[in-house]
Amino acid sequence: MSFTLVEQCPARLNRSELAVPGSNPRFLEKAPGSAADVIFLDLEDAVAPDDKEQARKNIVQALNDMDWGGKTLSVRVNGLDTHYMYRDVVDVLEQAPDKLDLIMIPKVGTAADVYALDMLVTQIETATKAKKRIGFELIIETALGMQNIDAIAQASKRIESLHFGVADYAASTRARTVNIGGPNPDYAVLTDPDAGKKREVHWGDMWHYPIARLVVAARANGLRPIDGPFGDIQDPDGYAAQAKRAAVLGCEGKWAIHPTQVELANTLFSPSEAEVTKARRVIEAMAKAQKEGKGAVTLDGRLIDIASIRQAEVMVQKAEQVAKARK
Repeated sequence: MSFTLVEQCPARLNRSELAVPGSNPRFLEKAPGSAADVIFLDLEDAVAPDDKEQARKNIVQALNDMDWGGKTLSVRVNGLDTHYMYRDVVDVLEQAPDKLDLIMIPKVGTAADVYALDMLVTQIETATKAKKRIGFELIIETALGMQNIDAIAQASKRIESLHFGVADYAASTRARTVNIGGPNPDYAVLTDPDAGKKREVHWGDMWHYPIARLVVAARANGLRPIDGPFGDIQDPDGYAAQAKRAAVLGCEGKWAIHPTQVELANTLFSPSEAEVTKARRVIEAMAKAQKEGKGAVTLDGRLIDIASIRQAEVMVQKAEQVAKARK
């Protein structure tokens, strides 16, 4: 390991993150009953300009009056380039003190964006004598944000997670798509002709680079990488496929923009019983090997070594975190 040790953010289960528009009282009323690990109450993209002020009031009332049962709660404020943002932060934190766990900051482009919010939140916490320290969730959804992602990830001790905002990222990079996530038939590889002159088309994942880049920046700074929305709520198979790709790359969870996507995310980002069993066997086999003075052994015909222990421990720790949340 490097002599530089990475400080980890507070441990939270973050398999599913349900988006709830603050302008819809009916959705707000249903939100506490969700199985989502994290719920973010939205003041930004899901709320029309004329509804911003009322949505803010709705969220304050929901935070104060509803029983959230220990849910991790976040509010997505409006962007720093709007005149709504400062009032979002001030009103929610002052009028619903110690009710929030996180603030989600959209379209983060530079480290200075995070610094600005940190300053404002710190002043409010000090003035109100808040008992709970607010954490930050940052959405990387522009080319500028992706360019500066390393500096952004280090911009504040409040940061807990980086999220990939696929739709705005596509608009920012002028990608040729109007879908919110998912594959594109034009992003494909055409194989050379075989003996019968037949050629195969293999679709690629046009979001592989930004998600992989986000995972590296997050993990290098002790943060949780979270995959963002999948727009086709009537395509659970497509949602699952994208979630699996993100999980393989290292993401801890994914947004749910519809309640039906919550259970999918919870299942897909939880290690299976078979995976946990294998991980425990790896740990046991390596413990035995170390007692025998061996640095590596074979298990089921495959080499395992010290690095295998670290991989297995990650799997077991996640399973224990999930089990604890179910109690």
